[in-house]
Amino acid sequence: MATKLVLLSCLLVASWFLGIEAQKKPPIVNGLSWSFYKSSCPKVESIIKDELKKVFKKDVGQAAGLLRLHFHDCFVLGCDGSVLLEGSAGGPSEQSELPNLSLRKEAFKIVNNLRALVHKQCGPVVSCSDIVAIAARDSVVLTGGPKYDVPLGRRDGVKLAEVNATFANLVGPTANVTTILARLARKGLDTTDAVSLSGGHTIGIGHCNSFTERLYPSQDPTLDKTFANTLKRTCPQVNTDNSTFLDLRSPNTFDNKYYVDLMNRQGLFTSDQDLYTDKRTRQIVIDFAVNQTLFYEKFIIGMIKMGQLDVVTGNSGEIRNDCSFRNSDNYLVSVTDKEDSGSSSEMR
Repeated sequence: MATKLVLLSCLLVASWFLGIEAQKKPPIVNGLSWSFYKSSCPKVESIIKDELKKVFKKDVGQAAGLLRLHFHDCFVLGCDGSVLLEGSAGGPSEQSELPNLSLRKEAFKIVNNLRALVHKQCGPVVSCSDIVAIAARDSVVLTGGPKYDVPLGRRDGVKLAEVNATFANLVGPTANVTTILARLARKGLDTTDAVSLSGGHTIGIGHCNSFTERLYPSQDPTLDKTFANTLKRTCPQVNTDNSTFLDLRSPNTFDNKYYVDLMNRQGLFTSDQDLYTDKRTRQIVIDFAVNQTLFYEKFIIGMIKMGQLDVVTGNSGEIRNDCSFRNSDNYLVSVTDKEDSGSSSEMR
């Protein structure tokens, strides 16, 4: 009897751990797979990671640029690589919209370079949107953050975003928690996702014009005075063209210090600091500040969920021959049909 009780107890504990583990990995949408390129391009992730190691060794700041690129892609038209497009006679590009003007130009070049390396190795079977998703994950990992798998199988979209779509969908630096939660809720992301994904600001920089409204003409009372004085030296005027780190304590390391900054009233943007000021999100900030493992766990969940927003899969979209242009705009023959027939086993 005692043996049976011990066995039952072990089974219950094992089931509990399996349940917890299952909760850490959100479900994936139809058309994506955890092993999508297993047959058609088995080394795609190692090709990208090896190249990014070289890139970040020269300039670790590019990691933040690639991570931000994934965010800006997914929130406008979904994770379809539309932010990479330079536009055409069919319409303007997302890149020309004000919220995207500060995206690092080098990030676009890096993605196209990664595409060339991957296509050279495997042929045109990997989409630019998947490359962006993988590069974002590696930007986290290679700067000290958590490792996690990325569901793959996205196709590159052929639509151009409508004018002002970036304003309607992206969260700007002056947004408060009410705006943040409302915009993310429209994407199926909850309050915890909002706070954890904001943790992407643990790496990267912010430009003066994104936060000087907190300094001039009067200082934001939620801003630490010593920190504010430091920012005023960096941005002595409203229109100063300078920048500073988003995370005061460990600007090039992906960790939970961003939340420690918020608790010390040293968040750079209004959209950062308001996460601690607002009662709806304050406790989550505190939890992440004292428990980095918890932050990592919730960040992974948020990234996997965000990375599947309105994805184009299966026979829709295309695999671009150049990430900056739709195949039709580049006067190149789309390889979508060829890739479909050649790797149908990957379409799951």
